[in-house]
Amino acid sequence: MTGWSTGDIPDLDGRVAVVTGANGGLGYVIARELARKGATVVLACRSEERGSAAVRRLMGEVPAAAVEPARLDLGDLASVREFAYGLSYERVDLLVNNAGVMALPHGTTADGFETQFGVNHLGHFALTGLLLPSLLAAPGARIVTVSSLLHALARVDPRDLNSVRRYGRWTAYARSKSANLLFTHELARRLAAREGASDVRAVAAHPGYAETGLHAAGPRAEGRRLAERLARLGSRVVAQPPEAGALPVLYAATAPGVPSDSFTGPSFAMWRGAPAPSWRASWTIDDAMGERLWAASERLTGVIYEALLP
Repeated sequence: MTGWSTGDIPDLDGRVAVVTGANGGLGYVIARELARKGATVVLACRSEERGSAAVRRLMGEVPAAAVEPARLDLGDLASVREFAYGLSYERVDLLVNNAGVMALPHGTTADGFETQFGVNHLGHFALTGLLLPSLLAAPGARIVTVSSLLHALARVDPRDLNSVRRYGRWTAYARSKSANLLFTHELARRLAAREGASDVRAVAAHPGYAETGLHAAGPRAEGRRLAERLARLGSRVVAQPPEAGALPVLYAATAPGVPSDSFTGPSFAMWRGAPAPSWRASWTIDDAMGERLWAASERLTGVIYEALLP
C-alpha cells in the first residue's frame, strides 16, 4: 500500500455509501472522494443546514456526484432510528462511522448517556445494527469505524461505561475510541461466524494527527477562547490536512484485500503518511470484553442485532 492515494480507489459505480459527520473535516473528504469514484453517497449530518451546504459544496467540486444530505443526530437514538428507517436504499455497500466528539466538558446525550461514549460508540453501534440488514444485502459490504491512536490512553471500564464515578474528558474520549475498536473486533467475529455474512467486513481506521476541527471543540464549548485559538494554531502547524487524514479511512473502505478487524492508520509513526496497518492496544481484541461491551450496548440502546436479522 506504499504511496496509496485517492487515485487508487476502485470504480464505485452502483455502490451506496453512508458517511456520518460528512459536513466537514474528514467526513466531507471521505464523502467527496467516494462520490468522485461513482458511489451514491448519503451525507449523514446532525445539522440539516450544514449537511445541505456540504452537498452544495461537493457538487461544486464534483458536478456529476450523486449525493444527498440526511439528518442524523448520533446523540439521540430516536434520530438514529428515524434516519435508518427513512433511508430509501434497500442495499448499503459501505457504512463509514466517522462522526464524533472529542474531549468535551461533561454532558449527556438526549438518552442520558455520557456524551462521548453516547455519540462516538452507542450512536454508531445502534446505527450499524439498524442498517445491518441493508449491509448484508450488499455482497462484500464494509463497515468502517473511525477510532483514534488516543484509544491507548484508557480501556473500556464495563463498571462505569458512562463515567458516572469519575469524569475526565480525555479519559472518556479514549474509552469511547477503545469502544470503537472493541466493537469492530466483536462485530467482525460475529459476522465471520454467521452463515451468509462472512463476506461483510468490519474494519477500523484512524487519521493520525489530522485537522478535523475536533481539537478546538472542547475549549470552545467552555468559552476558553485562548485555548481554542491555541488548539487551532497547533492543528494548522502540526496536523496534516483532512485530505491526508482521510486516506487511511478511504483505504480501509475501498482497497481490495483489507482483512476484517484490521486497523489502518498513517505509515509514519502512525501520525502521517500513506495508509498502513496500525498498532492497537491488546484490550481492543479481547473477546470476553467485546462480548461484555456488546451486551451492554444492546441493553442501553435497545438495538438487538439478532432480532433485526432474518
